[in-house]
Amino acid sequence: MKHAFTMRMLTAAATRGVCRGVVVIWLASVVPVVSHAAITAGYLHRFNARKRMIKLSDGETLAYIDMGRRGAAPVVLLHGYTDSAEDWAPIVPFLSGRFRLIIPDLRGQGASSKPDCCYTRFDFAYDIKLLMDRLKVRRAVIVGHSLGSIAAQTFAEEWPARTRRLILISSTGTFFGPAPRGGGASGSGRTGAQVETVAPSWLVGVERLQDPIDPDSAFMKSWWHESMRINPPFFSRRQRRAAAAIPARVWRAIADQCLLGVDLRFMLPRIKAPTLLLWGGKDTLESAAGRAALRSGIKGAEARVFPSLGHDLIWQEPRRIARLMTRFIEGRR
Repeated sequence: MKHAFTMRMLTAAATRGVCRGVVVIWLASVVPVVSHAAITAGYLHRFNARKRMIKLSDGETLAYIDMGRRGAAPVVLLHGYTDSAEDWAPIVPFLSGRFRLIIPDLRGQGASSKPDCCYTRFDFAYDIKLLMDRLKVRRAVIVGHSLGSIAAQTFAEEWPARTRRLILISSTGTFFGPAPRGGGASGSGRTGAQVETVAPSWLVGVERLQDPIDPDSAFMKSWWHESMRINPPFFSRRQRRAAAAIPARVWRAIADQCLLGVDLRFMLPRIKAPTLLLWGGKDTLESAAGRAALRSGIKGAEARVFPSLGHDLIWQEPRRIARLMTRFIEGRR
């Protein structure tokens, strides 16, 4: 979710402190715009040229990139809502020299198939399990950003033996969206009939989408506002074009089935892999309750917050985030 609408969706700040043995460290950070000198149109063309198509045993076809050091630890990178493998393009140069990177387009997005059904977090996670089966990858480090983080945590819950380590970036332990009025994240003390819910502002625009989607419309430019601010213009234009190619029904299906009103707390204790949680201090897409749920629900998780960064910290400071990811994957402090 890259759009301006979401910046007003939630207002709670990240919680400082120690929560059930999970250390939360606030990191000093510079102004959150970096030089993307290495990200050229030619680089993105070569990046996409690596993409392959693979048929999974459930009948779906996934596009994916498989790159980096053969024989190195496999790292699966899962992108955000309405994005594609290109979500990771700014950070890949800082990771590919050390790891084998497997970077799919999640179902319904990018070049992957766009079925009528279904788009729950379990569908996304099962696709990744089947992709690993086809690639004969027994265990991997699973990394997810935004929507991809929900698929990543679901994978770790369902297939703990195949999850070497888990990194959740800009994630939540409840759901993306405002808490019910009067009920908080859990609706404590009130029945469903008594709890008033408020649709997030960004959903209004998604509900109104009609095919064909204009990549240069006011809605799309607002949706990709953060990318247009952070990334080179040719990069954000590619993202808008790719997102516009996603049918409007798929935009709505992902939001309805995976992002809204899906409380993630109850399965979090199933996660056994060492876990790193990364957030931007200026990210307003996750509530304080959502962050606290992850910290308390995943035993021993390490959390890092970058005060001056937002939801898309993998674009804002890719080198620094890659360095932190590398140290965690390699078990170094």
